[in-house]
Amino acid sequence: MKLQLSRKWRVATAVFVCLVSLVAGTTRSHGQANAGAIHGVVVDPRGQVVVGASIAVTSTTDVQRTTITNAEGRFEFTALPAGTYSISTSATGFATEVHHAVAVTAGAATSVSITLSLASVSEEVTVEAEADTSIASQLSPVKSVLDAGSARTEITSQYVTEYTSPVTDFSDIIQAAPGTVSWANNGIGNGQSKIYFRGFVDDDYTMTWDGVPFEDANDPSHHSWAYVPAPAIGYVDFDRSPGAASDMGPANFGGSIHMFSPRLGDGMTMQASSSVGSWNTQQYLGEFNSGLFGGKNPHYNMWFEGHHQTSDGYLTNSPQVRTAASLKFTNKISDQTNFALVGTVVIVDANTPNNDATRGQIQNHGDNYLLDSNQFNADGSYNAQYYRYYTYHVPTNFEIATLTSDLGKGWKADSKTYTYSYSNHQHYQNAQDSDPLASPPIQEAVNATSGIDKMNQYNRIGEIGTLSYASRYGVFRTGGWWEYTMTNRYQIKSDPSQGFVHAPGIKNIKFHENFNTTTVQPFAEFQLVAIPRWTITAGIKDAYYNMWLKQFADGKTVGNLNGNAYVIHDQGYNSWLPSVEANFRIKNSWSVYGDYGRGSIIPFSAVFDVTGAQVAVTPPPTVAATYQGGTVFKINRFSMDADVFHIHFVNQYSSFTPSSGPDSGFAFYYATPPSNTNGFEGEGNVYFGGGISLFANGTIGSAKYEASNGTPATTTAPAVAASPEAWVALAPHDTESVGLTYQRKAFDVGFFDKRVGDRWNDDGAYHQAVPLSPFSMSNFFFNYTIRNGSRWDQSKIKFSLNNVLDSHDIVTIGPANAVSNSLVLYTPSAADTIQQLPGRSVMVTFQLGFSPRER
Repeated sequence: MKLQLSRKWRVATAVFVCLVSLVAGTTRSHGQANAGAIHGVVVDPRGQVVVGASIAVTSTTDVQRTTITNAEGRFEFTALPAGTYSISTSATGFATEVHHAVAVTAGAATSVSITLSLASVSEEVTVEAEADTSIASQLSPVKSVLDAGSARTEITSQYVTEYTSPVTDFSDIIQAAPGTVSWANNGIGNGQSKIYFRGFVDDDYTMTWDGVPFEDANDPSHHSWAYVPAPAIGYVDFDRSPGAASDMGPANFGGSIHMFSPRLGDGMTMQASSSVGSWNTQQYLGEFNSGLFGGKNPHYNMWFEGHHQTSDGYLTNSPQVRTAASLKFTNKISDQTNFALVGTVVIVDANTPNNDATRGQIQNHGDNYLLDSNQFNADGSYNAQYYRYYTYHVPTNFEIATLTSDLGKGWKADSKTYTYSYSNHQHYQNAQDSDPLASPPIQEAVNATSGIDKMNQYNRIGEIGTLSYASRYGVFRTGGWWEYTMTNRYQIKSDPSQGFVHAPGIKNIKFHENFNTTTVQPFAEFQLVAIPRWTITAGIKDAYYNMWLKQFADGKTVGNLNGNAYVIHDQGYNSWLPSVEANFRIKNSWSVYGDYGRGSIIPFSAVFDVTGAQVAVTPPPTVAATYQGGTVFKINRFSMDADVFHIHFVNQYSSFTPSSGPDSGFAFYYATPPSNTNGFEGEGNVYFGGGISLFANGTIGSAKYEASNGTPATTTAPAVAASPEAWVALAPHDTESVGLTYQRKAFDVGFFDKRVGDRWNDDGAYHQAVPLSPFSMSNFFFNYTIRNGSRWDQSKIKFSLNNVLDSHDIVTIGPANAVSNSLVLYTPSAADTIQQLPGRSVMVTFQLGFSPRER
């Protein structure tokens, strides 16, 4: 692909470069003559010194220094240029403490006394405050922390802002972690992308934003275009374990992806940017940070971001429009009490079908084919592939209010009250080409019942509360998660050519259901810190769910219900989930850890989607047990972490409805073979000097269903044939990533390549049937950012090149022809649906930063 910029962009580029050169010349210099110092001591709520606490100082002129406290809990920074600084302090079990507006004067030392308070659950997972003394770790785009009790990857704010596309989303960001697999076949940020890792699909792990889980209502899956846009993500903590008992979520057994809103700075800043790129992609973004305000003792801070993005997408006739805004407000009510409010609103409109393109369509029209722009075929009939027959309108909102209070005498309370809503109103033509290789292709007809009017709408409210107590032995925490969800879902046959007018009659309702879900998860845990160099956390959680479901009579899923208008189900599910993790600090720069945990997931609402809606006995929650061990090591020019893991997963249940006998008409559920996931993961960064680093991560392992000897038929289950050990769908045998970065002064340059090894897809009921070859993706990023403390601080020019090698590898296949048994591989068909990597794309961003200065 050849990049061609219009004349106006060439002129704009020249003007911006001139501006950069002019402002860069105003860089302020600070010599030893006007240097000062900061020293102090760190203590816990009982007044005892904290050894090994991480301290970081930053200034408005971008001075950054880090250290850790010594055996007396003391720290010192010397040769600091005169100015105003923030001091960030963190330690295991304690909340990050930030002291703002600490003045440093020339030739003098400023003394600071820091008292740490107990950490809330969400404050336990943090990356930005860890004051790495290793320069390799400081410059690593992805790293772990020495205090980790499980396999964790910290994706830094540096990576998010400098080494992702300006139109990125969270699925693209999270690809930086080892073992993850994701792709965006319409281009980054231009559609829904899913994340797979360790053999787990999207609904087998938890996602949170500022400590609050979010997911779909009928099953705990996620939508990369909803709730949390990339500008609302400051950094990410990816915990690849069930977590401690205090980690809340619906499916923690696969891990938890904790996303955090951006940290707020002390000074006022404003930014405006414009990004343009391939496939007519454009984004306009504005951002405002008020800095601290509120009189002589400023205690308020506010941040706001808004952006509008449009793109035609890589695939034909699959455009997307996204408008989003995010807000964060903090108030330090007193030295003991803090309040924070954060929220987002996202509105997405897209033209995307439910099905991918077929091999035949791609053979006829090219590998970026998806939909047509013509409403009518050559013979005057309606074109089933007309893109306006496929629409999404998805508004979402997410709000979190957090109140933390130090109650004294070692006690602390933390409360998160939240709400979020999702409304996916989709229309699509349900038919596809019936013979895509015919010339012209033979299409299914567009008629009064060929389209689908689909609604998936839910609203959630919830509360996460924690009460903590610190003693000389450690920290005890107790509390819980409560959530209530109201859901409305339906699919009704309709006429695409007439604006999706509903076809009359109950027979044209595919399904319609309302359900309310109540979640209650109380927990208790204790974090022992009294043993030198050890941190041991053990706890237990009770995961209880109740689903009240009303299913209306329809013409497909549950049938006419013997003339009844609806049927109601009221079902509860419960699991006890223990956890334990331990971290041993061998040296200040080297730690080892191990953890064990159980996680569960309840049956999806579809468990009642059987004819007559008659379920004899609902299946129990499926449970996974995880065992992990690993190490984290950091010296000045080298940092690394590695882990091994074993996961035993019970897996989902299959249903069977006897056609005769006393149980005729009732659905029975029976267990399928469990799976075992085993593997090794590692990541590290080497700093060569001169701003140049080499980053790499990789995994190797397996995720396989256990072999089965088969079972004979019973009155409540069919005969199950013997089956060999087989790979879990889309689980890779290995993954490898490598990144070369240059980070110095105004420049941040990076080249990243990720390879995903062999995988398999299922073919109907059979595993390991559809082979998927390895694929890889290479990306390049160039950033020039003004960082000199002038009024134009954070002005930037950014160049992003995705899929540098223009790879069009097939990443997934939906087989059209089911195999006859588990020993026969599928045969490729023109009707197979496939996804491929999008072609090479480029984005150019111009950002103007403005930082008002007091006179």
